[in-house]
Amino acid sequence: MQIKAKQGKYPIFQIAYLILLLTMFSCQAKNSINLTENELKLGNERFTDYLQLLKGKNVGLVVNQSSLVKETHLVDTLLDLGIKISTIFSPEHGFRGEAADGITVSDGKDNKTGIPIISLYGKTKKPSMAHLEGIEIIVFDIQDVGTRFYTYLSTMHLVMEACAENKIKFMVLDKPNPNGHYVDGPVLELAHRSFVGMHPIPIVHGMTLGEMAQMINGEGWLGLDLKCDLKVVPIKGWGRKDSYSLPIRPSPNLPNDQSIALYPSLCLFEGTTVSVGRGTDYPFTKVGHPSFRDTIYSFMPLSRKESIYPKHEGKTCYGIDLSNYQTKAQLDLSFLILFYNQLKTTQESFFKRYFTTLAGTESLQKQIEEGLSEQEIRNSWKKGIEDFKNNRKKYLIYADTK
Repeated sequence: MQIKAKQGKYPIFQIAYLILLLTMFSCQAKNSINLTENELKLGNERFTDYLQLLKGKNVGLVVNQSSLVKETHLVDTLLDLGIKISTIFSPEHGFRGEAADGITVSDGKDNKTGIPIISLYGKTKKPSMAHLEGIEIIVFDIQDVGTRFYTYLSTMHLVMEACAENKIKFMVLDKPNPNGHYVDGPVLELAHRSFVGMHPIPIVHGMTLGEMAQMINGEGWLGLDLKCDLKVVPIKGWGRKDSYSLPIRPSPNLPNDQSIALYPSLCLFEGTTVSVGRGTDYPFTKVGHPSFRDTIYSFMPLSRKESIYPKHEGKTCYGIDLSNYQTKAQLDLSFLILFYNQLKTTQESFFKRYFTTLAGTESLQKQIEEGLSEQEIRNSWKKGIEDFKNNRKKYLIYADTK
């Protein structure tokens, strides 16, 4: 009765209107909750999933400049949360991610925190028993770009191996793979195993490092019947085919999204006489050579912090600007074949020994030299890719879309 008095002459309609408003509000609140649930959260942001495992433990971190929780480094974040960090392990390019490609990085100490830094791209690429003394758990939090020859994958493998040998738990705080939407390239032959290719997988594997860690463990690739005590803290709100723009360079010569998208295809040029623009402002967005004359586009590589003594330093390289090239969801061999056909008659050998190391097989160089078309070469990869994709299913964490 009081409601009728307050709502006036047409209480039934007003009550109905009130119910409608409440329903709309409820729907809006529900949508808001769903949006929050689908919000992208990297593994390192999901504290409730891993912080308890670190409390009271001596923790080792495998980190670099990409190990950010929002805008704060994981080292600072964990210290602020009361976690004891015994040692920092750094991959190629160092803890700050500033060392040029292939440059040996020395051990050191973090100036801000005083925590010792052990380089895994210096005297050793695998932590020794002495390095691991007193450590109870190692946390890996590094941004990858989804290729077999990107060395962070190899670093993760060797740290997992050391953890398995020394009965130390290993945790991956997972991050999106910016090239996770496709799988392509020849599968590595174990005869060509190296630090730029340790596993029998295609060049572009389409997996996150968390998924790869599960595959390394599950396939017995650590050897000697070793199995790592592994925990993966997954990404929330990310699907394999979702785009992801990296907030920071994963390494000095991948400055933007375009270079990261082109990297799987252009890195093969590192095993040839052709420059990929190292020593310029935007490497891996161009290809060129001093003898490639059928173009007006040119660039000149110069030595700089990110690339010391780049290929064809101080020489004008003519070639192709790919900064606006529409990348494909596949390994693009068209530029490699084009440059080979233009330069194969020059005095300098087009292919270097490193090409086979990167390709993981001798057949790719032979196919290009024999004049096979891109499609014919791609056809030769089909079975290997299909077998790999079938095998990896049991290790995948993320669906195609979130």
